[in-house]
Amino acid sequence: MKATVEHLVEEKDTAASFGSGMVLVYATPMMIGLMENASLKAVDPHLPEGFATVGTHLDVKHMAATPVGMKVKAEAELLEVNGKKLKFKIEAFDEKDKIGEGFHSRYIIQVDQFVQTADKKGKK
Repeated sequence: MKATVEHLVEEKDTAASFGSGMVLVYATPMMIGLMENASLKAVDPHLPEGFATVGTHLDVKHMAATPVGMKVKAEAELLEVNGKKLKFKIEAFDEKDKIGEGFHSRYIIQVDQFVQTADKKGKK
């Protein structure tokens, strides 16, 4: 299972705007979010109703800067399924270079139960 998502880098997506750096280039947290989005889009549409995935682990390198105005894309490929645990190979590219790579783990959850557990935690 694979998926690709794209995004045009805007000033709000930069390290300076995000607070993760001082320069107007694509922020690492934004790249990671795009990679996570590609991963869930590879799997979530194939799950039964009421189920989804949540991210549990990231191991990512951000390897090249991307300026405002350039398009970026993230690709995710499901590598392993171990029960409810999923492992993805993730990569990100701008129009010139590979800008990131790594691995991402997600876990299949039943949405109602997951939300109830989170709500209980907030009430303690």
